[in-house]
Amino acid sequence: MPIKLPSNLPAYDVLTREGVSVMDEDAAARQDIRPLRIALLNLMPKKIQTENQFARLIGATPLQIELSLIRMSEHQTKNTAAEHMEEFYRPFQEMKDQYFDGLIITGAPIEHLPFEQVTYWDELREVFEWTQTHVHSTFGVCWGGMAMINYFHNVKKHILDAKAFGCFRHKNLDPASPYLRGFSDDCVIPVSRWTEMRQDEIDAADGLTTLLGSDEVGPCLVKDPAHRALYIFNHFEYDSGTLKQEYDRDVAEGTPINVPANYYPNDDPSQMPQNRWRSHAHLLYGNWINEIYQTTPYDLTKIGT
Repeated sequence: MPIKLPSNLPAYDVLTREGVSVMDEDAAARQDIRPLRIALLNLMPKKIQTENQFARLIGATPLQIELSLIRMSEHQTKNTAAEHMEEFYRPFQEMKDQYFDGLIITGAPIEHLPFEQVTYWDELREVFEWTQTHVHSTFGVCWGGMAMINYFHNVKKHILDAKAFGCFRHKNLDPASPYLRGFSDDCVIPVSRWTEMRQDEIDAADGLTTLLGSDEVGPCLVKDPAHRALYIFNHFEYDSGTLKQEYDRDVAEGTPINVPANYYPNDDPSQMPQNRWRSHAHLLYGNWINEIYQTTPYDLTKIGT
């Protein structure tokens, strides 16, 4: 089954060209099936790029997915056309009476700020509470995952002396986990952050299990059954060239930045980077979608009961 997208959303054409099965709303209406309702709370400045990345991953399963795009109600983006935001996104305050099988909360380029200083922190805390009654499973990504684990468990984020930047090997710490079904003993994951969560503090919190972790860049994927949530601090969703775009941007702006580790062949930025994480990215998000399908109530209003 394909992912259901508006036919004029940029991701529709992008995924169609890549061979991902997509359908528009008219075609979806002809199928007598309840699609999984997945929402994307997109906090990234490059909204369209992020839409494409996550739609690609959740659209590769055999299930019909209906994707809804959500933004913070008062925050106005400066990097995406207002027309795009108006047509495809709905503010959280207009969506909070709805129920979803799954929710992805993206990262945001505000790592240097204490959580309480983020302009939309109060509304984001409302989102976290809302997930407990209106979302069956939530996936917090990078800053989104750090914010969520901090809110529910008071696990702190710590500023790094140097940016963790590149592709790093991570160990499979729980091979029996349904979220890691089909995973190798280790895998490569893109990392791009100025902060970290620390394993000893995660271990000290009740009910958390680390599924993927790295000796170099710390814990990566954490399971939180009590809140029906996963937190991932790195970027399986990244395109092949995303780290290159970040590196080239910083070089052009004169920002001190290291060449992303283990990304370019021979660490030579004049060469094209190679994607070594795509298959595990599809496995992880496919396993997440499968777990939602196996456990979500048919009647979405029963979520959280």
